[in-house]
Amino acid sequence: MSAPSPQRVLLLLVDDDELIVDALGFVLADEFEILAAANRAGARELLRKTKPAPQLALIDLGLPPTPHTPSEGFALIGELFAFNPAMKVLVLSGQDERRNIQHALTLGAVDFVPKPCAPDLLRARLKHQLRLLEAEQLDVSTSAGELLLGASPAMATLRALIEQFADTPFPVLVEGESGSGKELVAQALHAASARGRGPLLTMNCAAFSPDLLEAQLFGHARGAYTGADKARAGFFEEASYGTLFLDEVGEMPLDLQAKFLRVLENGEYYRLGETEPRRSNARIVAATNRELRELARAGLFRQDLFHRLSVLTISVPPLRSRGADWRLLLDALQRQYAASIKPFSLAPESEALLAAYHFPGNVRELRNIVIRLGARYPGQCVTAAQLGPELELDFKAGAPGQARAGSNLEERLRQPGFRLDDELAGLERSYIETALRLGDGNLSKAARLLGINRTTLYSRLGRLGLGPPADD
Repeated sequence: MSAPSPQRVLLLLVDDDELIVDALGFVLADEFEILAAANRAGARELLRKTKPAPQLALIDLGLPPTPHTPSEGFALIGELFAFNPAMKVLVLSGQDERRNIQHALTLGAVDFVPKPCAPDLLRARLKHQLRLLEAEQLDVSTSAGELLLGASPAMATLRALIEQFADTPFPVLVEGESGSGKELVAQALHAASARGRGPLLTMNCAAFSPDLLEAQLFGHARGAYTGADKARAGFFEEASYGTLFLDEVGEMPLDLQAKFLRVLENGEYYRLGETEPRRSNARIVAATNRELRELARAGLFRQDLFHRLSVLTISVPPLRSRGADWRLLLDALQRQYAASIKPFSLAPESEALLAAYHFPGNVRELRNIVIRLGARYPGQCVTAAQLGPELELDFKAGAPGQARAGSNLEERLRQPGFRLDDELAGLERSYIETALRLGDGNLSKAARLLGINRTTLYSRLGRLGLGPPADD
């Protein structure tokens, strides 16, 4: 795909309404180069073909195959951050119920614009996010140190592990929830090691098709595949005396995992199209927000690779387990964005509200809360009434379906019109949709995760009105 025009910013637009896509393409064309997709699969395909990844995305929540629910849009938000953790994701949707707005923001979306929206307002909100992107890029040092800031025991343990593991030659597996800062841990490991003067290369395993991922990792000879008009070194070669950070390693295809394991064991690999082995001395840091052990038990990740990667493991603590660290982070984030947003203060009741909050979106969520409060209440003292709408207060950590409103059982039972059958059907739907996502839409993989056979899953999809995946 050709590079975007230097005069226009690349914007990913995901909406299944062709009229909306055409209209936005027309009104935004002077400042934005539009990449349009109608669903999650189309968005993934566009992102795999587009380098560098767009910094802005404008997405609908109601996408095929379930356009009347927000589940596809919520899943897409997480996938976009897998491709580019710094992406600014704005939601443009008619599904603007309060709980949907809150959950989209919790997942990391920076704005929610209800449909229909005046073009001038939408343009202003997009340009506001561009200005924030520029501020972040001007102060990389602040955001790189931001995760390690904290006085909590969890952060003291994290810093000690980084220091302990930094100069070992062995792989390190970094585990943690989305938005907790796994890439910053990789940066800290590299900087604290003797390899810190060498390159730190980052590859997101979810951002490439299987064939292209292999070529990017191992390199290729001239003529190895259509379009390979010259030989190219891969990331293992380019990072040979530095660190290679593999994000979303749980997304690596099974057949490629065997080749990756060989590099971990003896440093040996082959460029595509070559028969002579090469060697890499790259230090590997891998990261995931998925349970690799469970994926290995389900046959979706190699057991031997899991055990090889997990000898040295660092778990990044979620923000909710870091005590009062949120206060230090909030102050640091306000300093980071001081050039764009006038700092605000918090009323005592707002301090108490944040102190008790679970932060399901972790540091990324806190960053977005700071940006929104600074934009809406510059220089003011933010009250609890003003802060409350920014938080997903009905989130219960570890609850199935996570942020569905009213997950507390007593609260749900007291709601008018409660029906147990509806509640159980919603829970079943959440587990099935999650299993399908973890299994990349494959019925057999999803059935293994759920502990049922494939025909049972197929019949339940029909009963719930979900329909089988299109690629199954």
